[in-house]
Amino acid sequence: MNKADPVKRMSPQETGSAYDRITHRWLSNDFNAANGIAQHERAIAFVKNKGRALDVGCGCTGRFINLLLEHGFDPEGVDVSPEKIKLARAKHPEIVFHHQDICEWSDAAKYDFITAWDSIWHVPLDKQEPLLTKLMGCLNAGGVFIFSFGATDEQNEHRDDTMGVDMYYASPGINNILRLCLQSGCICRHVEHDQHPELHAYCIVQKM
Repeated sequence: MNKADPVKRMSPQETGSAYDRITHRWLSNDFNAANGIAQHERAIAFVKNKGRALDVGCGCTGRFINLLLEHGFDPEGVDVSPEKIKLARAKHPEIVFHHQDICEWSDAAKYDFITAWDSIWHVPLDKQEPLLTKLMGCLNAGGVFIFSFGATDEQNEHRDDTMGVDMYYASPGINNILRLCLQSGCICRHVEHDQHPELHAYCIVQKM
C-alpha cells in the first residue's frame, strides 16, 4: 500500500449502512446456507460446556444461531446493521440480538462459544488486534472462538465492491493472529486457508 494514498476506513455506521443495502443477497435462494457450517461443527467439537454463545456480525440468515441451538447452546447475536438485526429478531424472536458496534460494546458477558464469521474483517486495522484480544478475553475456560480473516501474511487493508457496494476489509496477518492467541491465553486448535486460492482463512482457538 502506498503510504501517500492510505485506504480510507469505514465507521461502524457506514459498514452497517452498506450491509443494509445488500441484505437481499442473504435472503436470496442463491445464498449458500451451508457456508461456514462444517467449520463451525469442527469448532463446536472442542467445546465441553455448552452454555452461552455469541454470534458476532450475526447477520439475518440465522444459520449459526440455529446450529448453536441444535447443539444446546444459549446464543445471542450482535451486528452493526439495523436491517439485519430487524430481520434476525423476526426470525428468532426468542433470541437476544444487540444492535451494537462490537468494538465499543462494553456489556458483553463470558461465553463458552463465540463465532465471528466473515464479519470482523470490516473492523479498521488499528482496532482488529484489540478486538480479537477482547473477544478471546470473553471466553470462559475451555471456551472456543472461531473467526474468519483475510489470509494475508502481513497486515493488509483494502476496499472493493465485490459484494455490490464499496466495502472496507483488513487483516492483521496470520502470524500476528497466532501471536495474539498465545498472548490471550488461548491454544490454536485449527487454522486453515479453506477457500484457497482465495484469501480466506479461519481459526479455531480455545481458552486454556
